[in-house]
Amino acid sequence: MRLIERRIGLLFAGFLVAFLLIVCRAFWLQGVEASQLSSQALNQQTQTVMVPGLRGAILDRNGTRLASSEDAATIVTTPYLVKKKQQAANEIAPILKQKPAEVLKALNTESGFAYLAKDVDLATARKIEKLGIEGIEQIPGSRRTYPQGEMAGQVIGAVSAENEGLTGIEAADNSALAGEEGERHIVTDALGDPIKLETAKEAREGEDVELTLDPVIQQKTEQVLAKVGETWSPKGATAIVMDPQTSEILAMANWPPVNPGDLEHVSNEDLLNKATGFNYEPGSTFKAFTVSAALEEGLVTPSTEFTLPPTLEVGERIIHDAEERGTETMTVEQILARSSNIGAVEIGLRVGATKFSKWIEKFGFGKPTGVQYPNEESGIVPKLSEYSGATMGNLPMGQGAAVTPMQMVQGYAAIAHDGIERRPQLVKRIGEEKVAEPKGHRVISATTAEEVRKMLEGVLGPEGTASMVSVPGYTLAGKTGTAQVAENGGYSKTKYVASFIGFAPAMNPKFLAAVIVDQPEGEIYGGSVAAPAFGEIAAFSLPYLGVPQE
Repeated sequence: MRLIERRIGLLFAGFLVAFLLIVCRAFWLQGVEASQLSSQALNQQTQTVMVPGLRGAILDRNGTRLASSEDAATIVTTPYLVKKKQQAANEIAPILKQKPAEVLKALNTESGFAYLAKDVDLATARKIEKLGIEGIEQIPGSRRTYPQGEMAGQVIGAVSAENEGLTGIEAADNSALAGEEGERHIVTDALGDPIKLETAKEAREGEDVELTLDPVIQQKTEQVLAKVGETWSPKGATAIVMDPQTSEILAMANWPPVNPGDLEHVSNEDLLNKATGFNYEPGSTFKAFTVSAALEEGLVTPSTEFTLPPTLEVGERIIHDAEERGTETMTVEQILARSSNIGAVEIGLRVGATKFSKWIEKFGFGKPTGVQYPNEESGIVPKLSEYSGATMGNLPMGQGAAVTPMQMVQGYAAIAHDGIERRPQLVKRIGEEKVAEPKGHRVISATTAEEVRKMLEGVLGPEGTASMVSVPGYTLAGKTGTAQVAENGGYSKTKYVASFIGFAPAMNPKFLAAVIVDQPEGEIYGGSVAAPAFGEIAAFSLPYLGVPQE
């Protein structure tokens, strides 16, 4: 009997201990871990969806969209949930403009997730949704569109798959353009049906960026460059149009063009904006600065005469003019109009190395202009301490130093605008904030600028190197350039850069343009390759801008 009572007692004690353990566990779960378990349960019933913040638009000066963003969707699959894979592939492929085999490959992947298409438009996404195929889902997103196609493609730049700016304005102003993702929580019941939608964080759209580009002039400039490309088959070409009074860039074009919306076969070199990223020796277009320096130093006047030999030896360099001639006397004005290399070097030697180096720096060469564009090149200009015996036989005629097209435009704008140089302006407004206009500083006197403008008229005169270029009703001024390409420590005998930089009306410029053609085939001279393109752009732009005829 006692044995039975003892067993009952032990059994009761066991039950009591078990009961106490259950009570303690319940207390622990409800009192200590309740909040954590509640959170876990909620998470099991809550789905977090990221809502994209649309990227801001890039606009021209008239507010026309050059780049914009729109809602999109990425089509994904959980392969093991798709029952009839071949049938699903046959239905999905035409909508996504893919081959059924490509879709089927994704549906047969062994992983639990696969992409079918990224950032498709909402109309396409809705067609996929209507198929009602289990295991095919959508992730909300956004995609970049380019309504004007190739227009200003290199200037606008490219974005990554994650909508981050990679090149161009897209990269330069990425912090302003980029939106901020929002977050939504979808709460579902035990069966997985949604019962509540909560916004945890609002999405923020990026700010718009307005450029100074004029769409009409931009389009015309690109058409002219396309004709240059078709005629001369160069390695590349660029053109810049500027209002010299304000330094606003009205056009910045490149050839070959690119479409930022279709970069599948586009290289980094194709995306290069040559206006700011192309280093080249300027050749005779640089002679305007040589003459400006000599005038500013009081060493010459436009009518100062030089007796020029057939050749000139400076250090180890023997200098020739483009055309053979005997000893001849030319004025400074004639030297510039006829683009005499020997004459330019004689003028440079009169200025002297120390002062000439100072003037190169004063005009802004050897450093970025500061235009609102990323990765602007600085050019390559030797320091005075690096000059050799032949340096002053090279620099005054535009050899031995590299510049960018934008630097040349900035320098010529100073001549056009009475000696005042300003940073070129490309971005006009970011969001609601207008970008401050660049302040100018004097480089040369108004008198010197006027004298150089007058002499540059002669380049398009009967004796000038661009005598075939004219625009009825307007007096043009400018300078041709034909520069050998530096390679392997010397100069190529077959590769040249042909250029022309000019403005109009000559004595009160309202329009300035540069055309630079890299390695044209069949012809090499700036007067025959680049100057006619300048003339065509000027003939269109001057009336369009409302510049009265003279």
